Amino acid sequence: MEKPANYIKRAKDLEVYKRAYAISLDVHKATLAFPKIEQYALADQLRRSSKGICANLAEGFAKQTHSRPEFARFISMAMGSCSEAET
Repeated sequence: MEKPANYIKRAKDLEVYKRAYAISLDVHKATLAFPKIEQYALADQLRRSSKGICANLAEGFAKQTHSRPEFARFISMAMGSCSEAET
């Protein structure tokens, strides 16, 4: 079976991934200016949650061919990481 010309082969080509990655870089840069007392708590948590969005999107994308429920689970976790960073 032939795949359409616009078939996306990797997570990095998804628009949502591109946006999440750009935001993750912005979050990382912004947290470098946080006060020293926040560098090991709030800043670290923001960095991890923003990077978790990309990581979960990528892992879910890779698992979509094997299991739709797994794909949905990782998309849900990406949304959770997004909410965590937003909070």
